[in-house]
Amino acid sequence: MSKINCMPVRANVWPTRGLSAFFDFALATRRRTAVVLALISFLAFLPGFFQIPPIDRDEPRYAQASKQMIETGDYVDIRFINEEANDKPVGIYWLQAATVKTAAALGLHGARDKIWVYRLPSLFGAIGAVLGTFWCALAFVDRRGAAVAALIMAASTLLGVEARLAKTDAMLLLSVVVAMGALARVYLAARNAETQQPRLSVVATFWTALAVGVLIKGLPILMIAGLTVLTLAIVDRSARWWLAMRPVSGIAWAALLVVPWLIAISMRTGGDFVLASVGHDTLGKILNAQQSHGAPPGLYLVLFFVTFFPGSILASLAVPEVVRSAWRREPAISFLLAWLVPTWIVFELAVTKLPHYVLPLYPAIAILLAVVVERNMLSRRGWLVLGLVWWFLIPLIASVAVIAGAIALGYGPLPAAWPVLAAAIICGYLAWRSYAHDGAERSIVFAAAASLLLSAGIYGLVIPPLGQLFPSVAMANVLHKAGCAHPVAAIAGYEEPSVIFLAGAETVSTDGAGVADYLRGGGCRFGFVDARQEAAFMARAQEIGLHYDRGPPIEAINLGHVGRITIAAFRTKEAP
Repeated sequence: MSKINCMPVRANVWPTRGLSAFFDFALATRRRTAVVLALISFLAFLPGFFQIPPIDRDEPRYAQASKQMIETGDYVDIRFINEEANDKPVGIYWLQAATVKTAAALGLHGARDKIWVYRLPSLFGAIGAVLGTFWCALAFVDRRGAAVAALIMAASTLLGVEARLAKTDAMLLLSVVVAMGALARVYLAARNAETQQPRLSVVATFWTALAVGVLIKGLPILMIAGLTVLTLAIVDRSARWWLAMRPVSGIAWAALLVVPWLIAISMRTGGDFVLASVGHDTLGKILNAQQSHGAPPGLYLVLFFVTFFPGSILASLAVPEVVRSAWRREPAISFLLAWLVPTWIVFELAVTKLPHYVLPLYPAIAILLAVVVERNMLSRRGWLVLGLVWWFLIPLIASVAVIAGAIALGYGPLPAAWPVLAAAIICGYLAWRSYAHDGAERSIVFAAAASLLLSAGIYGLVIPPLGQLFPSVAMANVLHKAGCAHPVAAIAGYEEPSVIFLAGAETVSTDGAGVADYLRGGGCRFGFVDARQEAAFMARAQEIGLHYDRGPPIEAINLGHVGRITIAAFRTKEAP
């Protein structure tokens, strides 16, 4: 496959020492590069993976629905407790259920109740997305540049978050980057006047990845690929290259993978899935603000500074060369911008906004950065280069902020995290200071190390001890220590899905008076009542003559609503 016509690469490749020696070692062969990238990704995403409890509110909803699939043996209908959960396709639920069943078959006790088992598809999806970025980038740059693009993705803040959550987005990213890598190879071959037909394996990879992406999250992957093809057709004033993708047989193959489940769920729900997934989840988010996540255009551009760190700090230096290359209609740059810009505009114009929506576009930015680094054409303008100080400032500010937050919550300064956070700050400083002397590549390696160390410190050593952030864990612990065979609970004023996943699907959500009536049923019953509902509980308990024991209050922070809460714990007590 032809690469883009690069401008001369700098002669002073940074000295072979320290991190640079390791980088050169990793680049000796393509296979070794892939193995090293996979290892780096695994180590990057592992801190906190096992320790952090379910994060409200999407993660426990996915995990609970997958758990219920296993318990009921129904792998078509998707439900959270008794509610239909048909806003997303079935792909991620199948993956999570398969992972849990595999873990149980391998002898893991209680696999069904461990949130980290449900996170494994996201972990593998994130690692696969890093490797997919490397493979995709090889269509545009050499092995060294492709490794730079993959390293930027591995270190990106947003991918680090999604790798640790049992949701759809890491697996969607994997399917998108694989599909776009295949599409890029066919497009660039056509623009470089290569007469031979693209290999069937490349074409099949595109359509298979497209079908997987649809099964994972529905329309987003179709929008990204479709807008890319449409934009290229407009820019080039031709779409003849698209015929090499064998659209008729390709669509038939993708439909063969997707349609059977679509028919099954439509027969089960009477068409409600299409209405919920396409109408409510996709078009509804474009036209309306759902779940209080409305925001004006421009939000993703603002969040980009943090969510794509450390690559975002370098992005402004690449813009001038990207614009010049786009003006010259270079095929590689045209493809990457067609992947990035139209879909980004759609997301910015959509009313509902969440940070992870733009994640499938980040590999395009990483590869654009790799292209410009390979050409040694990053801007030298002083005010842009000055911005690289954020490679040092962000680890410094983030480290101080998380330690200060832990102290404010009463957990002390967490000294175990200090060495890791200090190493992140030092690497950030080296990334900033080495740019002028050793070039962008060395700086990127140091910046990636800073980001990965910062993640290790925060996710692995700061967040897990902060029990106040996880009130559902405290409530579940009350039940687990009850000393009876089958403890059950009713909850008033706290409706986060994590408590259902941890305490069991029999957990009842009601109001304060409803908790009193629930406890009246006797047996090993518990009630958890938010302070705002406690007066109603007391009034109803007195009215019905309820006898109960009161446990210590649970002081916590509700991450779903970002506020402090106090939850009182009650237990059924036999009348004297």
